[in-house]
Amino acid sequence: MTDERLALYKRLLLTWNEKINLIGPEARENLDVHIEEALTAASILQPRGNVLDFGSGGGLPAIPMAIASPEAVFHLVESDQKKWAFLKRAVRECRLSAVVHGDRLARVLARFPPNLRFSLVTSRAVGKPHEWLPLLAQWMADDGRVALFQGPPEASSIEGFRAGQSFPLMRGHLVTFHVEQP
Repeated sequence: MTDERLALYKRLLLTWNEKINLIGPEARENLDVHIEEALTAASILQPRGNVLDFGSGGGLPAIPMAIASPEAVFHLVESDQKKWAFLKRAVRECRLSAVVHGDRLARVLARFPPNLRFSLVTSRAVGKPHEWLPLLAQWMADDGRVALFQGPPEASSIEGFRAGQSFPLMRGHLVTFHVEQP
């Protein structure tokens, strides 16, 4: 069933990408590698509970991770209307336990229930994490983690979080952080 849903996601992504720019040429040419990296990350991180993916774009890494992690509820945050329309379609057709939030991060956070907590936050190359990640500190579970898909393995200092491990991927690194307890 997982393979069928991954194949469906890939077909949807490539079809929609012909009309709107969901992924760039590099990601399109290396789509299988990007999907494999997301599946590797899911096996390392073992998402459970509520998971937030910020800057979800074309659904990498969130959609493959959600397919591989049925015990997690994914919250995909994407401000581009065309991209979140695609994400809603992919979530529905792949029958995922996921919610797509089409808006900027700060406005999405303002609409979350006050007791919602994320066990994991993921993001692939979205802006400067030291600027947006502190906004999420109050929404993190006590043992919450952040996993950033990035090129270099170095973990910079981020307010409210301490550096964790770095895991090599095929085209970069998965760098983790843990929420700091007050």
